[in-house]
Amino acid sequence: MNWPRYLFHFYLDASIHVALSVFAFIEITCVFFGLSRDNHISYLVFFGTIACYNFVKYGVEAKKYFLVSNTYHKNIQVVSFIAGAFALYHSFFLSLEAWIGIAVLLILTSLYAVPLLHNAKNLRSLGGLKIFIVALVWAGTTVVLPAIAANLTVDWDIGVELVQRFLMVLILMLPFEIRDLDYDDPALRTLPQRYGYQKTKVMGVVGVVVFFFLTFMKDQLTYLEILSKGLVFIVLGMLILMTKRNQSKYFSSFWVESIPIFWCACILVLEAFLSP
Repeated sequence: MNWPRYLFHFYLDASIHVALSVFAFIEITCVFFGLSRDNHISYLVFFGTIACYNFVKYGVEAKKYFLVSNTYHKNIQVVSFIAGAFALYHSFFLSLEAWIGIAVLLILTSLYAVPLLHNAKNLRSLGGLKIFIVALVWAGTTVVLPAIAANLTVDWDIGVELVQRFLMVLILMLPFEIRDLDYDDPALRTLPQRYGYQKTKVMGVVGVVVFFFLTFMKDQLTYLEILSKGLVFIVLGMLILMTKRNQSKYFSSFWVESIPIFWCACILVLEAFLSP
């Protein structure tokens, strides 16, 4: 067995990569707003992302999730339950306010995967809603939760950051939507299904421009934030322009999902250079 290749695939398939991206988003929020790191909220989100994402990916049907015959997916299931246990441990150290925020996000996440009682559908199956629900959960988790955990008032600047994060996650999902154009159920009515993948790319480019210029609506702004978002603006725009229907295997699942990690790394480097 090619162990490096196996481990890399497992790293992607077990949602560890996407969990690191969510973790990076939280670190970015802490830097921009000068928040003290609440490691419990960061670790809960990291481990919770692994558990929740794997449930959505492999457990839209409960039977499919709990009765897995493939050894590879059984290993992912084990990692998911361990991650869920760690998330539960860190949840005991959170404030009531943070718990309320998490409860709202968990409800949205659950409705995304679990059928609604009245019509046996979930939010994922409702036309056009999928990416907006995911973007809302990501934005709330990585902007509002760290602010609440640090007892910071949700003010104008946090609101602007929330909108930017929501918009950025929407943009990051477009390459996935384009990649899955030939496989998604037409009932999903994704943006590429409704408008075609070329127009979807144009929407993505426009979204990148709006994302960057929203930065200047903040009351408190630093050179670090402007420079780092400028770099992300360039890289994200290039990735959207490079997006094709027939993508390389890792274009979306690795490179696109690496953008938050790249952004966090840029901030750390720029912080070192800009600090007096």
